[in-house]
Amino acid sequence: MRKVRPIRDRKTSDVARVWRNYLEKNPSLMKEWEQFQKIKLDPRITRFGRFLRRFSIDEFPQLWNVIKGEMSLVGPRPILRDQHERYGKPYSLYKKVNPGITGLWQISGRASTSFNRRVELDREYVMNWSVWLDILILVKTFRVVVKQNGAF
Repeated sequence: MRKVRPIRDRKTSDVARVWRNYLEKNPSLMKEWEQFQKIKLDPRITRFGRFLRRFSIDEFPQLWNVIKGEMSLVGPRPILRDQHERYGKPYSLYKKVNPGITGLWQISGRASTSFNRRVELDREYVMNWSVWLDILILVKTFRVVVKQNGAF
């Protein structure tokens, strides 16, 4: 039996291949990507996109996912499929909760925090979850967004 891949999967793999090639040609960006899984001056993001991200306006559409029950207001941030393996053993904890629009990572440095630290924060959140922790994170998120801490 022949396996047929949807066009969407093909496009996704093409984009990933182009991104990998770009990083391979730019060693300093590759190093930044490996450490943070983000790039401060990501060439894929327009000036308008940077504005949306700086003020976290790009998160508003995710409220629909919260209403549908696919996400939570607070929790670990969603991770990419290719980050599952990199996440390591804490991935089993990560899967126990819905991803959140905000979480410990956002109030602890956001994009300036290494991916490994993000994994630690996600594990800590799941292990110590309480309503009060969620309220604290929501209050601190407001402050972080207003001050633009860790945003780029």
